[in-house]
Amino acid sequence: MANQIATFFLSQPEGVRMDGVATHINKFWEPRMRRHLFEHLDAGGAGLLPLVVEASTLIRRPGEPDRPGIGTKEGTTGGASGS
Repeated sequence: MANQIATFFLSQPEGVRMDGVATHINKFWEPRMRRHLFEHLDAGGAGLLPLVVEASTLIRRPGEPDRPGIGTKEGTTGGASGS
């Protein structure tokens, strides 16, 4: 599935590809799916497109402390935040 997302973003300008893949995975993949992706990456990532491997540096690893990042409400500016 990560390769399918990356394949879509390969049609986008180079400057938005990594962020696009990471944003999609951070927003729409539950922790269990991200955990499986990182287990596969940690085992060598066989079969993953290079864009997925590159984007993994921007994807939130399950179990890490919450931090602002790509594709998270905390990583954006503006909008109604309640503060």
